[in-house]
Amino acid sequence: MNNTKRIVIIGGVAAGASCATRLRRLNETYEIVIIEKGPHVSFANCGLPYFVGDVITEASDLLVATPEIFQQRFNIDVRVNHEVIAINRCDRMITIKSLVDGEINETCYDALVLATGSKAIRPPLPGIDLPGIYVLRTIPDSQKLRDAAKNAQAAVIIGGGFIGLEMAENLVKLGLTVTMVEMAKQIMPPLDAEMAIYVQQTLEDNGVLLKLGQAVSAFHQGKNSLRVCSSQGQHMDAEMVLMAIGVVPESDLAKQAGLAIGERGGIQVTDSMQTTDQSIWAVGDVIEVNDVVTQAKISLPLAGPASRQGRIAANSILGSLQANEKKILKFRGVQGTAVCQVFGTTIAMTGATEKALARAGVSGYQVIYLHPGDHVGYFPGARPVHLKLIFDQNSGKILGAQAIGEGGVARRIDVIAMAIQMEATVFDLEESELCYAPQFGAAKDPVNMAGMIASNVLRGDLEIANWHQLSDANHYLLDVRTIKEYDSSSIDNAIHIPMEQLRDRIHELPRDKEIWTICGVGQRAYYATRLLMQHDIKAKLLSGGMATYQVIKLSVANQ
Repeated sequence: MNNTKRIVIIGGVAAGASCATRLRRLNETYEIVIIEKGPHVSFANCGLPYFVGDVITEASDLLVATPEIFQQRFNIDVRVNHEVIAINRCDRMITIKSLVDGEINETCYDALVLATGSKAIRPPLPGIDLPGIYVLRTIPDSQKLRDAAKNAQAAVIIGGGFIGLEMAENLVKLGLTVTMVEMAKQIMPPLDAEMAIYVQQTLEDNGVLLKLGQAVSAFHQGKNSLRVCSSQGQHMDAEMVLMAIGVVPESDLAKQAGLAIGERGGIQVTDSMQTTDQSIWAVGDVIEVNDVVTQAKISLPLAGPASRQGRIAANSILGSLQANEKKILKFRGVQGTAVCQVFGTTIAMTGATEKALARAGVSGYQVIYLHPGDHVGYFPGARPVHLKLIFDQNSGKILGAQAIGEGGVARRIDVIAMAIQMEATVFDLEESELCYAPQFGAAKDPVNMAGMIASNVLRGDLEIANWHQLSDANHYLLDVRTIKEYDSSSIDNAIHIPMEQLRDRIHELPRDKEIWTICGVGQRAYYATRLLMQHDIKAKLLSGGMATYQVIKLSVANQ
């Protein structure tokens, strides 16, 4: 009698491949089968825009592993170009259709893993199925886009998220004129609006035409190009169009099988990746996950969490089949740590944004802005890192961070991401011991500086004001920059006293109003605020200085 257990995994990219290989490392006797609808497994979908742009020159370089490698190295049976069309939970059977010859077969399972991923959103707009309209999810998708770009002069990208940004850069570098249409009033909707301004400026500086606050209403076929019509009555002509407005979980199979589905369309799972069926697990883009900061249920299509979920599911399956609780791992949830780069500008984020906190009904937090250099100013090539930190105003617990700049951005967000995972506070950032050499950072790293500013606020050494409060009447705005800086740009009604003159002119300041100080990025204003406080003058620092004020103005203008 054959007691070998059969584990079937539907989907063989990040989560599915991770689960399969982990299972094999844990158990040599299981029969492990991967069923993949597409022609490839375990490919680097994050590299697809760069294959389109010819940065990655060979499609084969995107293949992390092939079916042959899975068989030879792991003894895993991989069946590409096969689609699971039904799940019989009662008999623990699945129905499989060959997409090559249409043949239909059934196979049984002892444990089933759904790693079906996500699919690109294609709204039912007039003309959506016309030739020349593409999505980017697979290697064949990227090959079609690459071929189209060779014969195109103009492209329209619909959606200003991660894929849209990366594709914009790659198409521009191929010589195409690129227009980006985004329904939101900002580029990069996951960011808070004022941080997205930096990305907007980068795109515009590199020739990308932005159409913000516009939705696409229809597509029409012209003689030699497509016409994209917007809800604002505008139109754009291009030989190729990329739909990059996001993805949704590929959960139809789970729905048909009667598994529990969340409000956002993802499969509901336990922290060990088990579905409402004790013999079925689900991992990757297809599931609903918990946001560790807001506690909201979300869908998060990122490769890192998907790979971890695959490992956890493998352990859970092993523990279930062998009745070994010690083998079961727990998924901690997600915090949305992500990074991308466009035209040399890096955009990174982790944890909650203010927008996410508002949606979740979370209040009682504080925000600071800072603009330190990515390394010390005396070493050549220092560039600013625009950093926003969000933290609990009582405990100092870190809730989220966003950073944009040309150098050292991902490194800083990685540190803060780990801090969030460890439930650290701004006091921990203040005391973090980080690498320092002149070409890499400063003795007070931007992470330390963020922690110091936030800690000063919580200790009462400093009070800050933010830009949405500028309309409040009961304050006196004091600009402590140099005369040259003040003359080049200033805020209406701001009184100018250079920091170097403040001690001698402090008697000029009123005592019946709160003094809000401002400088270029906040450092001199901090000195001024502390000086005023020690003269018993109630003072606050405008967080981020003129550097933040300028982007706030642009952000407000976009709304």
